[in-house]
Amino acid sequence: MSFVLRPAEATDLEALESLISQVRAGITSLAIDRETLRQRIEQSLTSFSTEVSEPGDQRYFFVLQEQESDEIAGMCAIRAAVGLHEPYYSYRVGTEVHASRELGIHRKLPALYLSNDYTGCTELTSLFLGPSHRGKGLGTLLSKSRLSFIAEFPQRFADKVIAEIRGISDTTGRSPFWDGLGQHFFAMDFPTADHLVGAGNKSFIAELMPKHPIYVLFLPPEAQEAIGEPHENSRHALRLLEDEGFRYENYIDIFDAGPTVECRREDIRAVRTSRRRHARLAPITSNAVRCLLSNTRARDFRCCLSNAILDESDVVVIDQETAGLLQISQGELVRVLEL
Repeated sequence: MSFVLRPAEATDLEALESLISQVRAGITSLAIDRETLRQRIEQSLTSFSTEVSEPGDQRYFFVLQEQESDEIAGMCAIRAAVGLHEPYYSYRVGTEVHASRELGIHRKLPALYLSNDYTGCTELTSLFLGPSHRGKGLGTLLSKSRLSFIAEFPQRFADKVIAEIRGISDTTGRSPFWDGLGQHFFAMDFPTADHLVGAGNKSFIAELMPKHPIYVLFLPPEAQEAIGEPHENSRHALRLLEDEGFRYENYIDIFDAGPTVECRREDIRAVRTSRRRHARLAPITSNAVRCLLSNTRARDFRCCLSNAILDESDVVVIDQETAGLLQISQGELVRVLEL
């Protein structure tokens, strides 16, 4: 089957609602209701259509569509710059030193510091692939397509790109880190807090979260072990980002303690190594390689996986079906990332 990634449209609302209903607790950016989802699609459409010279309050929302059935199989998004209008909170995992020369004691104790250090960074967010479509290589298309968009339109994004990875929680939505820390200050369960943040109600974090360092040794062992650990279902997404150069730098989500990974925009593999080439339409015979291909238009952005033939020139040979997915004609520019 043929899948293509494209900007979300208003007509996708019902299909996206159905897809989101399959999301379990712990993916904060998708804990949203119908009205919030509608507003995000509208914001995204405006973002795609606006000429941008520097990152701001833009949000780019993509869907993965199966061409024959028109089924929406997955979604992902990019926030151009976080924390500009409302604080973007993380915990920085650092160290407190306690020493007494007289007693000969010197101890380094891990501690959590409430931080806004990622303010202004671009965030990769809302990645979700429907369960029935997993194991087909579509996660690669979803994850890396956003990076191809960033490579094509670097002026729309910040110098640093981040991604919050879902932390540990069980099938009922219970988070050991939340149980060990957050619930004592918020007096609500993890799914409720998760939903409030997803819907954009973040002011309560600043109002209720302790501002002083949190000593990790005061947390229950299960909560300590969750710090910086990804959810089992998010490990593949994390590996894809690590392959692109993203690294964990001791920042975690304040709710489930999942790791935040980061990379300089220009150091991302897809940005460094992808190239624009002119499309030549012809049957694919031999010497083909697997590539991530995208057109070079913002509002009508299209991205897909396909076999292509690359040579030493600025040409990429693709077949007619791939050209149809990308909505391009002979000779048009295509961004090519060899996988």
